[in-house]
Amino acid sequence: MAVQVSGRMPTGISSLDPVLDGGIPPGSVVLLEGEVGAGSQEFVYTSLIYLSMLKQRQESGPGAKIPDSISYITFTRMKEDILSEIALSFAPNLVQNVNGSINFSDLSTHYFDSSVVPSDWYCNDGSEECEKKRNASPEKMLNELSTHISHGRKNTLLQLLYVTLSHSNPKKGKTGGGSSLVILDSLTDLATQYSEPERWKELTAFLRGLQRVTKTWDSTIYLLLTKGVLEPSREKEIADCVDAVVLFGWEETAAQRRQRTMFFQKFRGVMPHLEERDLVKFAVRISPGSGFEVSNIRVVV
Repeated sequence: MAVQVSGRMPTGISSLDPVLDGGIPPGSVVLLEGEVGAGSQEFVYTSLIYLSMLKQRQESGPGAKIPDSISYITFTRMKEDILSEIALSFAPNLVQNVNGSINFSDLSTHYFDSSVVPSDWYCNDGSEECEKKRNASPEKMLNELSTHISHGRKNTLLQLLYVTLSHSNPKKGKTGGGSSLVILDSLTDLATQYSEPERWKELTAFLRGLQRVTKTWDSTIYLLLTKGVLEPSREKEIADCVDAVVLFGWEETAAQRRQRTMFFQKFRGVMPHLEERDLVKFAVRISPGSGFEVSNIRVVV
């Protein structure tokens, strides 16, 4: 019996979705790995902006699957910081409705709890927990950090992330929820915290489990990773855990100008179609009025 595949989720980027035959296959974990400033963050922002518009207008093309919810999960950045960057980067008519369309989850308290960063730098939501952290003496904070490490509470952040992802991705048929788009900003933050060998195994196991369960959720997850921070072997291991790998980089052109490029290294269910048409590597342009745009270089490397 043939496997039935539901409609694809558009990226919202009009110059890219036709190349992908409408968008991303359902249940995909997509690694967006980029050099600094090469466009991976703008890709995410542009996708959020246009998918938010499509949701609000209830517009979708034939076979397109607009996510029922859009979630943005951060480890070190504040919601206000992200919204401010979007507002500064793009035209007002593009970003006016973004705030109300995205569910933000800030896990920075748990991320920084196991560090020497003072609590008043990151814990400012007025909660009772934050007040306790602010009033703690430096000696008490260091003692708590030592206890945190020695008692093996190393998986707390991953467990919390799993709960957050689960809430963002209701299982179809059990809770009545539909598909979603989740942005994890950033995998770099998480990977550097789990750099020790044993902790690294926990992280890769988590990613493989996430790649599996996302099929059940029928949703899409963007993982942002900064290229060059991790060892090459670990970058490859992460790439092996996901459904798609999109690389963002810089290249020198004949006119000695720097050009942003986007390269599909791996893409479940899409790669054969891209290679057949020599559509694997693209020039990238970012503008305030349109956001992230691609043009075909027609080069397979």
